[in-house]
Amino acid sequence: MSSPNAGPRPRVVVVGAGVAGLTAARRLAGRGIDVLVLESSPRIGGKLYARDVGGVVVDVGAEAMLSRRPEGVDLARELGLEIVHPTRASSRLWTGGALRPLPRSLMGVPCDVDALAASGLLSGEGLLKLAEEPTLAPFVLQGNDISVGDLVGERCGDEVVDLLVEPLLGGVYAGHARQISARAAVPQILAFAERGSLLEQAAELPPPSDVPVFAGLAGGMGRLPYALAEGLDVRTDATVRELVRTPHGFALTVGPTTAPERIEASAVLLATPAAATARLLGELAPEASAELAGIESASMAVVTFAFAVEDAEVLGRESSGFLVPPVDRRRIKASTFSFAKWDWVRAAGEEHGVVHLRTSLGRHGDEVALQSGDDELVAWSLADLAEATGLRATPVATHVQRWGGGLPQYAVGHVDRVARIRAGLPDGIAVAGAAYDGVGIPAVIASADRAVERLLTP
Repeated sequence: MSSPNAGPRPRVVVVGAGVAGLTAARRLAGRGIDVLVLESSPRIGGKLYARDVGGVVVDVGAEAMLSRRPEGVDLARELGLEIVHPTRASSRLWTGGALRPLPRSLMGVPCDVDALAASGLLSGEGLLKLAEEPTLAPFVLQGNDISVGDLVGERCGDEVVDLLVEPLLGGVYAGHARQISARAAVPQILAFAERGSLLEQAAELPPPSDVPVFAGLAGGMGRLPYALAEGLDVRTDATVRELVRTPHGFALTVGPTTAPERIEASAVLLATPAAATARLLGELAPEASAELAGIESASMAVVTFAFAVEDAEVLGRESSGFLVPPVDRRRIKASTFSFAKWDWVRAAGEEHGVVHLRTSLGRHGDEVALQSGDDELVAWSLADLAEATGLRATPVATHVQRWGGGLPQYAVGHVDRVARIRAGLPDGIAVAGAAYDGVGIPAVIASADRAVERLLTP
């Protein structure tokens, strides 16, 4: 897929070959524009990545996308990829030494208080606090933003935050509820609170429909970037070290300092993480660069296991895995039983006599996932799995995937920060990716589309 920069000067250079960069490049090429994509790493795809574990290629990065938001599913269909949906296996919470049902909620705000009470998650005191919520006056936002944890805690109590909101948000952002922006991460909950009772409005949400919440791809989400890159001019191992203005547009310095290459373009789309984007914009857009440098990120690791089919029978097929509230102080923050969640994973694994599951470790401010060795991450995962589920077998194969700085943190004030970033960009420069309007695949695709329109709009 790597190819030299041949032919006429590209009109647009896209920096970064994750989903945002590749989507943007495909959109630009579809409009007849010459595009070159530069990727610093040896591979494309960013956090979409698949590896062989126990004879089966499975996702070791993002494994699903929201299907009720159309951008991801529409793009997959456009590329001719087969869309699949999770099974009806349910997720649980591992807390208080037991695996408990995960009550239906709106990012932790209970939709059914009776079901929550029956789950045994909250204490009597916690249930009493929750029962007061419908009597509270509508929330009045002081300033421009508030954290998710502070908003829900004020309305529903700290136990709801600690046991429901935290594990759900941790799975999306690898962050902490009392640091994540409500305006950026859960605007619907903020809007509900400003109208009145969270519980009453959550209870009125329609029950689960036949339209699945999530979707994946047969063979894994790791297929998406390669389908996107088909027909594009993509160079890997091509680190962009400098971006400067020229009389006719911009120039990028690419490659090692011992053999730099100068590439010119009339416009540049930066689909790189916030820190890298800040560095490249340091001279061109110092104010936007400073705002980007203020976006922190979380590091995490995904440990994927293949177990012999007979050894994993203790897990059954009714559960797709579990989340772990941080107050329980476990090493892992979640486990996904991939074989129970995805029919294609189970079928592919059974051909090799194995089943697959994975664990995730690491939250914002916790560098354990990066500083510990692979053997430690595997051992901690196995110990927690054994205690939670009774699975005590030796895996057939393991794979540890580290995502250093992989998840941007939407701190309080994030929406206004992003507005200032975009306002500070010079003409001919656009930005896209998970650092701006959402970390999920559909949101990242929408970010790419927005960046393309910025470049193409006079």
